[in-house]
Amino acid sequence: MKTIPYMLIVLRFILAPVILSLSYFIGEKSRLLILVLMCFGLITDIFDGIIARKTGVSSEKLRRLDSQTDMIFWLSLGFAVYFLNPDLIKNEWIGVIIILGMEALCYIESWLKFGKETCTHAFLSKMWGISLLIAFTYLIGSQEAGWALYLAVVLGFIAHIDVILIILILPKWQYDVPSSYHAWKIRKGKHTKKTVLFN
Repeated sequence: MKTIPYMLIVLRFILAPVILSLSYFIGEKSRLLILVLMCFGLITDIFDGIIARKTGVSSEKLRRLDSQTDMIFWLSLGFAVYFLNPDLIKNEWIGVIIILGMEALCYIESWLKFGKETCTHAFLSKMWGISLLIAFTYLIGSQEAGWALYLAVVLGFIAHIDVILIILILPKWQYDVPSSYHAWKIRKGKHTKKTVLFN
């Protein structure tokens, strides 16, 4: 049981090149399969954290591995959307650049301050993940951007601002910080119980 969280993370990591290959080499006919793999990847993301806590193996190493695998998984879906709908993504390039720039800024800020990548698993970031699931479902399944993509961009911007504030406020690197408010309480020396949401 204690190895299951790692196996789920590795499985989600393997899904990334599979999704990329399907979208690039098979194209249109792979849309439904990619959506199924996306949902399956989300399920592994939910249960790796639950099982890790139940079995007592949740640790900094596991959470960092989970966080980086999440990034690779969602990036693979982003590229898949581009391979399947290049014109659609080109028309929405401003939103895409904003999100990629904010993500890069979070990593740069964390590395400069702590010498480690960001690993907050914040509440707003989880909400953003749900909006990404909806947006990618529309983009891949219906070949539409519309409100779903705009919602993901807005939530993504807000979530990344929260992560930037968390990094700025924290006195030292820490994983699983639910929000910038919790980071402020940590800075003030008020220990808070970690909030667990989704993974």
